[in-house]
Amino acid sequence: MWQDLFAAIGLMLVLEGILPFISPARWRETMLAAASLPQGMLRGLGLASMLGGLALIYLVR
Repeated sequence: MWQDLFAAIGLMLVLEGILPFISPARWRETMLAAASLPQGMLRGLGLASMLGGLALIYLVR
């Protein structure tokens, strides 16, 4: 179980690092735009992301 958790965290870090590595300027613009969104919208996007991830895990497992 711990191996799967650490593998998932490692994969998440790799995936999150791809965009700033490939296009740092565009990534910075995107982060600045995200920072200007209302807090409620950010929470909604975070919730949608988590639910999408859970659905993907459910479908794969």
